[in-house]
Amino acid sequence: MQKLVELVALQLTARQWMLATAESCTGGLISAECTDLSGSSAWFDRGFVSYSNEAKAHMLGVSPELIQLNGAVSEPVALAMALGAVYRSKAAAAVAVTGVAGPTGGSPGKPVGSVWIAWCIGGKTSAELKYFDGDRQSIRRQTVEAALQGLLERLSV
Repeated sequence: MQKLVELVALQLTARQWMLATAESCTGGLISAECTDLSGSSAWFDRGFVSYSNEAKAHMLGVSPELIQLNGAVSEPVALAMALGAVYRSKAAAAVAVTGVAGPTGGSPGKPVGSVWIAWCIGGKTSAELKYFDGDRQSIRRQTVEAALQGLLERLSV
């Protein structure tokens, strides 16, 4: 994970960009991985831990109607979280995650391990739905890795 963060840091530093995170199911783990790297203040601006729907609305500007219509674990909400993280920070890049880490909270349409990851890179947004296996800790760790890997891929273009 450290090597992945180092590569993300190189890409952001080369562009003189800052990163913001908007995290629900990971509860700040992406931010923690980023700030574990010495010198991260040169490229990491802030992390939003927006675990509740109210926090998503208040901190990131996600419309409560959007959440009600699609559910918190959805592509539109993940994209809105990523955009909100950029708009409410000094970042040019953001990653957002919202999912069901379990062991409770799953449903037939959104089983445990379902995670939407969204990125906003220089104003362009994208999102992917991932399905992870394992216990709560494993699902959260896999989410962090996928979020950072996706960030690196999008920054490397």
